Amino acid sequence: MNAILNRRTFIRSAVVAGVGLGMLGRYDVLGKALAPKAGKRIGIIGLDTSHSEVFCRMINGMGDAGLDFRVTVAYHPATNRDVLNLVPSVSKALTDQGVTLVDSMEKLLDTCDVVLLETIDGNPHLQQALPVFEAKKRVFIDKPLSASLAGAKAIVAASERYRTPFFSSSSLRFDPNVQQVMQGSIGRVNGADVYTPAELEEIHLDMAWYAIHGLEMLYAVLGPGCQRVSRTFTPDADMIMGVWADGRIGTVRGVRKWPVGIAGTAFGEKGTAPLGPFSDQAYQGLVSQIIQFFDTGVPPVNAADTLEMFAFMEAADRSKKRNGKAVRLDV
Repeated sequence: MNAILNRRTFIRSAVVAGVGLGMLGRYDVLGKALAPKAGKRIGIIGLDTSHSEVFCRMINGMGDAGLDFRVTVAYHPATNRDVLNLVPSVSKALTDQGVTLVDSMEKLLDTCDVVLLETIDGNPHLQQALPVFEAKKRVFIDKPLSASLAGAKAIVAASERYRTPFFSSSSLRFDPNVQQVMQGSIGRVNGADVYTPAELEEIHLDMAWYAIHGLEMLYAVLGPGCQRVSRTFTPDADMIMGVWADGRIGTVRGVRKWPVGIAGTAFGEKGTAPLGPFSDQAYQGLVSQIIQFFDTGVPPVNAADTLEMFAFMEAADRSKKRNGKAVRLDV
């Protein structure tokens, strides 16, 4: 229970960060919200996460920068598990921003052009993404893409089958320090260590529920190519080590008792550099990438890289069952 309460505190601070960005929406001189241009209406699926509120505030405030996308409609599937008891407050926050709440996927898809799939539980993501793919609407699927490697593979296959692009990512991939390393600030990255909250949720891969934030940072700077994973597990913490094909090593320290930040260090040929810590700039970076993706249809994160991350998580769970023995990734 303490972990859930502390996570709620973290989420509330994220909401405050989103509000504090000064993004108040786009209005005419009479105070009436301006309608988005054709093709730029955003629909949200899932109101059980603070991201639905934060992203709505940020996106609807971007109109002043000429981006013109706007969240206009939202749908919360009745079958969603409201793990953090956020649906009532997030629903009110969205309606206060002028978003229309509808009671079916069909109504949502009839009145939007692109989609934010924000359901916090990764298990129903495939079921909820399928009608979006069928409707040929670009979609951002919030982390975790799925609760399992098999589910993630099924989503990628469905996207390819319907020829409808998507991407999925943690905001930490777009942390300014992470981005600087990706752009070559320390030259070739020879390794990285990250730490992250690592709460467990029984129907998700262990790392998928929250430690995925740290793993996203690791993969952002090291890229794909991990061959084997070993995991040391205790009730309070994890130490997970990945060895890449070229001999580079990346580690994730997962901490289950709050408070703990999301940060790390990258080791490069020209020196070391910090990764993180989490800040509202990471949210800004992610939202900017989402808008660019909606505009161009070009995902900023390759689906194959996301699948390898899920293979990493699945390998970590297999290593745990084998008392820390190193296991190969099964992509």
